[in-house]
Amino acid sequence: MSDYYVHPSSFVDENVYIGKGTKIWHFCHLLKDTKIGENCILGQNVMVGPDVIIGNRCKIQNNVSVYKGVILEDEVFCGPSCVFTNVINPRSFIERKEEFKETIVKKGATIGANATIVCGNTIGRYALVGAGAVVTHNVEDYALVVGVPARQIGWVCKCGKTLKMKNNHAKCSCGNEYRETEGKLEVLKEQ
Repeated sequence: MSDYYVHPSSFVDENVYIGKGTKIWHFCHLLKDTKIGENCILGQNVMVGPDVIIGNRCKIQNNVSVYKGVILEDEVFCGPSCVFTNVINPRSFIERKEEFKETIVKKGATIGANATIVCGNTIGRYALVGAGAVVTHNVEDYALVVGVPARQIGWVCKCGKTLKMKNNHAKCSCGNEYRETEGKLEVLKEQ
């Protein structure tokens, strides 16, 4: 008996590591040489790999493809039908696998439903990408970005609530405190 669950309708290729407590739901496909951490949830119709690394406690909602070149650190949330790319200028008649660009989604970040993450960018720790946004550049830790192309409109707490900055300082209702300095959010107190 395995320490994880894979629905019978899903396919797991050779040399795939699946961590303890992870659940792989209907119609998923995990391609070779992929590593999925512990206690993850992959919703219906998720494709991962090949050669992808997914951290612990990640949640990937329905209809998401996580392509080669994408790294999800621990506790990342990928909303339904969000999109990752791995080539800047794809053509069906030109193979560009040597041009794959790395995309990193840092610990605790959230990507909203139907958002698109253009390859070669990093989504910072605990950042929140709004539903439908198109990310074309790096996103700072704790940043709240929305729109097409995505632009920063504020900051979010580790708990996910939008911070109300006053004199470059914010205290969230959960007790965490932050200070904005030179376009970055500095953690003063975080649980």
